[in-house]
Amino acid sequence: MAEQQSIVSGVAQRYASALFELALESGTIDAVEADLTRFTALLAESEDLTRLVKSPVFAAEDQARAMSAVLDKAGISGLVGNFVKVAANNRRLFAVPGMIVAFRAMVARHRGEVTAEVTSAEPLSDAQTASLKDALKAQLGKDVTLATSVDPALLGGLVVKVGSRMVDTSLRSKLNSLKIAMKEVG
Repeated sequence: MAEQQSIVSGVAQRYASALFELALESGTIDAVEADLTRFTALLAESEDLTRLVKSPVFAAEDQARAMSAVLDKAGISGLVGNFVKVAANNRRLFAVPGMIVAFRAMVARHRGEVTAEVTSAEPLSDAQTASLKDALKAQLGKDVTLATSVDPALLGGLVVKVGSRMVDTSLRSKLNSLKIAMKEVG
């Protein structure tokens, strides 16, 4: 399983590199990023589309034909449209979500940004998001892009990951630490 994951990562990295280079040469990084965001939203909205992308059961021709129709209907063309169609024709459609993640990481590096993965117990307000961005920028000395998610099991607080560093201020972690400390005492 880990070997398959590294193959997907390698495939995703190569395709994302090619897309990034093409976008950089043509000066369309922002447009490509916007189209990839729309494509990601389409995947999130449709279980059928996700199944089409991930399933090895569909023939490459069927995937390419279906993706072409979806992309046309969504108004996604140009580099991203061709990119997804090439991935479908090469039986690499399953790796497109990883390719998008890798592309976004390259764009962030190109812009001098750092991405922080933030998990909170409930959605952050605009003021909280701005405050967190400012605090991370002051700490890291770089612009920070937040990738937020919500996990009600945290109960409260935040879990922030930047690269290999993680800060867990969640109430769940604090309660677990207290529970362990209480076991050691008794």
